[in-house]
Amino acid sequence: MTTDSLDTAAPSRPPLAARIGRIAFVVIAGLVVVAVAAALFLTWTIQRSFPQTDGALRLDGLESTVTVQRDGSGIPTITADSTHDLFYAEGFVHAQDRFFEMDFRRHVTSGRVAEMFGASQVGTDAFLRTLGWRDVAEAEVAAMDDTTRGYYESYADGVNAYLDSRSGAELSLEYAVLGMQNADYAPEPWTPADSVAWLKAMAWDLRGNVEDETERALLAGRLAEGPDALDDAEISDALAQLYPSYPFDRNPVIVPKISTVPALTTTDADAAAFTTTGPDDEVQQASTSIEWQTASDVIEAASVLVGDVGEGIGSNSWVVSGALTETGKPLLSNDPHLGSSLPSVWYQVQLKCEKVTESCPFDVGGFSFSGLPGIVIGHNQKVAWGFTNLTTDVTDLYIERIEGDEYWRDGALVPVEESTETIKVAGDDDVSLTVRRTVHGPIISGLVDDFTALADDPAPGLAAGLAAGGGASDASTPPDPAADAGYAVSLRWTALDPGTASTAIFALATAQDFDDFRVAASLFDVPAQNLIYADTEGNIGYQTPGRLPVRGAGDGWMPQPGWDSAYDWTGFIPFEDLPVSYNPTSGYIVTANNAIVTDDYSYFLSRDWDYGYRAGRIAHLLERKAAAGPLTAADMREIQMDDEMWVGKRIAAVMADVDVKGAGPKEAVALLRTWDAQNTASSAAAAYANVLWSNLVQNLFAERDVPLPIDGQGRLFTVVDALLDDPSDPLWTNESIDVDGMEQMLAHSAEEAYDELSALQGTAVALWNWGDLHAITLRSSTFGESGIAPIEWLFNRGPYPVSGGASVVNATGWELGTSYATTTVPSMRMVVDLSDFDASTWIQLTGASGHAFDAHYTDQTDDWAAGVQRPWAFSAKAVTTAAVHTLVLTPKG
Repeated sequence: MTTDSLDTAAPSRPPLAARIGRIAFVVIAGLVVVAVAAALFLTWTIQRSFPQTDGALRLDGLESTVTVQRDGSGIPTITADSTHDLFYAEGFVHAQDRFFEMDFRRHVTSGRVAEMFGASQVGTDAFLRTLGWRDVAEAEVAAMDDTTRGYYESYADGVNAYLDSRSGAELSLEYAVLGMQNADYAPEPWTPADSVAWLKAMAWDLRGNVEDETERALLAGRLAEGPDALDDAEISDALAQLYPSYPFDRNPVIVPKISTVPALTTTDADAAAFTTTGPDDEVQQASTSIEWQTASDVIEAASVLVGDVGEGIGSNSWVVSGALTETGKPLLSNDPHLGSSLPSVWYQVQLKCEKVTESCPFDVGGFSFSGLPGIVIGHNQKVAWGFTNLTTDVTDLYIERIEGDEYWRDGALVPVEESTETIKVAGDDDVSLTVRRTVHGPIISGLVDDFTALADDPAPGLAAGLAAGGGASDASTPPDPAADAGYAVSLRWTALDPGTASTAIFALATAQDFDDFRVAASLFDVPAQNLIYADTEGNIGYQTPGRLPVRGAGDGWMPQPGWDSAYDWTGFIPFEDLPVSYNPTSGYIVTANNAIVTDDYSYFLSRDWDYGYRAGRIAHLLERKAAAGPLTAADMREIQMDDEMWVGKRIAAVMADVDVKGAGPKEAVALLRTWDAQNTASSAAAAYANVLWSNLVQNLFAERDVPLPIDGQGRLFTVVDALLDDPSDPLWTNESIDVDGMEQMLAHSAEEAYDELSALQGTAVALWNWGDLHAITLRSSTFGESGIAPIEWLFNRGPYPVSGGASVVNATGWELGTSYATTTVPSMRMVVDLSDFDASTWIQLTGASGHAFDAHYTDQTDDWAAGVQRPWAFSAKAVTTAAVHTLVLTPKG
């Protein structure tokens, strides 16, 4: 072979490594191109759903020009010349930011989730169709006065105007994802009933004790079984220990003394006789006396309301008289506690008539629900108001004796009402559903496991209810059955009757004084809420609203026999008899899901109050701060973020005398000696105290042959507190975990807590922290729970370390025995300054936008977690100064 031949031969191949490098470069370059293209496509898909917030839009249906000014948080202030345009624009703006949330909600409330997400949701739809929320909402719309219905119709027109301008992924990223599995789906036009039905969903979220009622009945059945079975009286005693009465001797009630106020029909322009009946100081102190040391006598009638306690998951609100504040005007604080959600359940917005007149009376700002016109919580130019859940018992379960298509009623068989529903299923065949009802309400056994289990064996629960004093006749024995007879469970619930809460929100928004406020409260029937009040004249007040049942023989604490009409509801408490407080001598009013009144009140309200630790802690802090000087808005925000764990203090004290084994557990227990009982995010002691509490509760109650319930941490605070005072109680012994006595139980739980926490956060005790253990991950309720990681990544955010805890003023709740992660939250916080509305502050869990990757999707979360509230501009000048974006809506044509 010559050199020339070598020169003309094919070039030699490069080394293998070089060839792989070139291939890899080509592959990587290709992947980069694909990734960039995918990223650009995803960015385009995401961003095309973002709303227009500047410039001008011409819309069919508007009567005149509307201005939408958004501040740096994306919060809109809408100004219009008429109520039609005002609510039209609110519907349009809600749809801009939150339409997928609105669309999903209306499918939930109508029992039509399977139309969006397929066969997996048929069971949910069947239960919701059985409850019939949509039917009730439609009845409420039909019963509205013309003016109120007009607000809802205008709002629906605004939503539909937005739907006419966009479709599919242009509305929201979720529709692009939904299209992958349900390509034929398209949103329907919005209707007023879609708005009203959401109030039913909120009522269900705040429904009261139906789960407790079921849980107690099923527990009675378990305790009645096996070789160690208890008799009826023993079961009743066990339930009384596990579900103790409200600790009136320790924690306060909301209304120590009911005020005398003019009846709602009064026309007396000088209605000045808002007085508190009875001797002011002596009566109020007697009805709220507690064991804590008095901080001072600055606050006249409630100076004994002091103590360092916290309380469980719920909501907080309080209002302070100007006599106690730096400005001389009231301060009103509110933070409703709900399940965490992304986006937040709340949407901040302000609604302003260009000129406030009788025909256009709105000048209001606050927190709304997307999908619902108006403002739910907030203030107008004269009055502020806040809500917490009333926790009265407005749900009862009835055991029905069924024979074929009839049921027993006062010794006779009567027909079961039946109707047929068709559940449409995306990608599958329709499902037919038969809904059955008795005189009490829908039959819900056969749809939910616990209700079905109760129907399968109702006798122990009925018997225990009678033994606990829940009935007047021996109704635990049903009529003589036929061979094919059985039991079913029906639900009596105030929210299943048409009501007027959908009208009340507008009455609240336009209230000018306490009389107007009470008129609005009289309409706010479901969900029943504690309503607090303040006005610019310096008055403060409280009203119990709601449609609250008057019961017959039973009290609703346990399921009741449906075959005996003696157990039926006989009516509702007249509004004028409901508790009210106006300018109490205490100088403040605190509501935190605690008992409203003492048990000598004329009507039965509930046996399932929250246990009042949070309310007591708030009252104590108000007392302490007031003793040090006039109260400020900053004081209110500080109280909202109080992290003291009442039971943590109790456990820390008792652990000082408990001998634990091992260097690690000893070091962990030592953390408790200097702990201030604050569940701050950075605290190692708080992390250990909560893990110790969790292990102690599970060892005391759950880890048994017959497991005892461990839900409701406020309840468990009370139960364990009593146990710590009684080392001889048999519950301290648990053969299942080889523990005999209180000291062994405490030591065993402390050692297990060390093992658990060191596995989670390492053995360096000083590096433990509560914030990471208790962090919240914000999850979309639809695709954020899909189980598909890339899709969940699109919509979910977090985790975010947080402070607080269950049964704490800063009520970031978690589930005992499941996880320490935060699941329920102060969904928003606000402090309204009646001396200057522009000095008020607010925050909510996520942000204004429901669009993933929008700048306002979760832009409030870091501040929310840190306890920071944002300025709340209200006056026209302040709104204009704060405005970052301005959109002008004009009539088309």
